[in-house]
Formats: sequence, C-alpha cells, structure tokens
Amino acid sequence: MTRVFSGIQPSGVPTLGNYLGAIRNWVPLQDTHEAIYCVVDLHAITQWQDPADLRRQTREMAATLIACGLDPKRCVLFVQSHVRAHAELAWIFNCVARLGWLNRMTQFKDKAGKNQEAVSSGLYVYPNLMAADIHAYHATKVPVGEDQKQHLELANDIAQKFNHDYGVDFFPNIDPLIQGVAARVMSLRDGTKKMSKSDPSDQSRINLNDDPDTIAQKIKRAKTDPEPLPEHMAGFEGRPEARNLVGILAAITDTLPENVLREHGGQGFGAFKTVLADALIAHLAPIQAELKRLLEDPGALDAALRTGADQASAIAEPIVAKTRDIVGFLPAK
Repeated sequence: MTRVFSGIQPSGVPTLGNYLGAIRNWVPLQDTHEAIYCVVDLHAITQWQDPADLRRQTREMAATLIACGLDPKRCVLFVQSHVRAHAELAWIFNCVARLGWLNRMTQFKDKAGKNQEAVSSGLYVYPNLMAADIHAYHATKVPVGEDQKQHLELANDIAQKFNHDYGVDFFPNIDPLIQGVAARVMSLRDGTKKMSKSDPSDQSRINLNDDPDTIAQKIKRAKTDPEPLPEHMAGFEGRPEARNLVGILAAITDTLPENVLREHGGQGFGAFKTVLADALIAHLAPIQAELKRLLEDPGALDAALRTGADQASAIAEPIVAKTRDIVGFLPAK
C-alpha cells in the first residue's frame, strides 16, 4: 500500500478544529494506506516549552489520537523524538536546503512577526525537519492543510536537489493527499479566524475534553448576528459566524451544509445552538470516555508509543543509513 505520513504538535488535548480538520480524516487511511503518524515534539521546542508540560501534553495528544480512532495495531503511532532518524536526516537536509528557499516560507514570517531576530533558529529551519519527517520513511502521500502546502513543496525541492547533487534517484516525490473537503472550523468568537489553542480566550474553541455543560455554554455564547439562519448557501455572504456554526453541525453529523440549511434555515440561532450543542456532546462522549481511560494508565500508553517507535525505526533507519552512505559518511561499523 502507498505509505502516508502525518504529524501533529503536542499541544495537549486538541480542539474541535484539530479533530474535524485533520485527526478524523487520518482514521480511514489506516485501512487504505500504510499509515505512519507521530506526535512531533521536536517541532514543539522551536518555541520554549516547560519540560513537565511538554511530557504531559505529549501523552495527552497521543491518547487523544487513539481515542479518536487511530489504532496502534493498524497504524504506526509514535513520538518523534523517540526515532533518531528524524533529527539526523534534518541536519543533512539543513545542508541541502538553500537560504533563499527558507526565506520564502510565509509561516516563519507569520510566527516570528516583527521579532525575527529574537526567535530560535529552529523555527527558521522547521521546514527542513518537516521534510525529514516525511522522507525518513519514503512516504509519498501527506494529508496537509493549506498552511502546510508550501512546506510540502520545499520538501520536494530538497529531495530533488539531494538526488541531483549526489546523482541518485533516492528520495521520492511527495504528493498532497486530498480527502475531499476538510472541515475548516473557525473561532467561536470571530468567524474569520481559525479555531486555535493559541487564542487567549478559551471561549473561542471547543476542546475535545470539555464537559457537556462547558460545551453547551460555549455554543450558547458563540458569536452570531441578529438575522435568522439563511435558507440557502448564498445567504452566508458576509456572515462568517453563521457559516461556521452550520459547518460544524454538518461536519459532526456527516452531512452537507446545504442539508443543515434545508432542516434549520429560517430558524433563530437560539434553537439552532441547542441542536448543535446536543450533537457535539453526543459525538464527543465516546471519545472523552476513551481518552479518560487511556490517561488513567500512562504506563500502557507509553508502552504502545515505544512499540510504535520501534516499528518506525525499523522503517526509517535503513533509509537514513543509505542516506549516510550516499553523502559519504564513514560507516560506524
């Protein structure tokens, strides 16, 4: 089967946006692809992390991935720092990638802002590590969002330059994996911004471990406008919050926004928010129960991640060993 790779930062328990926009879409790939997923803790330290928080959030993210449907028996699931191939190949790619390529990466500019001289060099070369994450497994498909497509193009540029410089055909081309229209979940306080854990207001997001009362309150307080729900998609023009809430209900009930409008168009937001909150609570309940069970047994969770790391290393180490040979490193043994 085609090998697919994806990773997610250890930001603790993810948001509804992470779940609907990415995690949920990874689950069916376990049956159609050779699926490799990791919690990218090396990426996380491009910005300072409290060590205790990093450990806790890494476990929480791994547990959430399993609770959402990733099965360690059907995919390779591990923590990035447990597989040394990532860091080693990233250094080699640091020496292949050109500064001009990295200077064009818009995500660095967005994250660094006006403080570019003070941020870590790791944040600057982050895309090279992302390229290494994928190429260490010769993965050829990656499910990516719009904000990562530029990094995927860079990963292909690095592979092509490596192959050209050393006269080999070793690293394959990577294609973005398109899985239909991914849900783009926006902030509950501002429908023009993505739902994010970095938003200072917890009211802006649904966390996957929010209890039913919290979910209901957050949906009740979600920003809307005075008009009733539109009856047709064209009615969303200039109404980002209405579009967002309808999109969430559509995604959580596996239907289309058009179908939601057929049922609820013309209603006021009060009644609609009750329907939405009830649907979210019901959908997230089994995920939350499994997450709680997993976090109550960290030893078993850590053991599953170690097994995943062994599986990942068995794939990546021969590829990185061949890379060392191509580059000309003297064998250690």
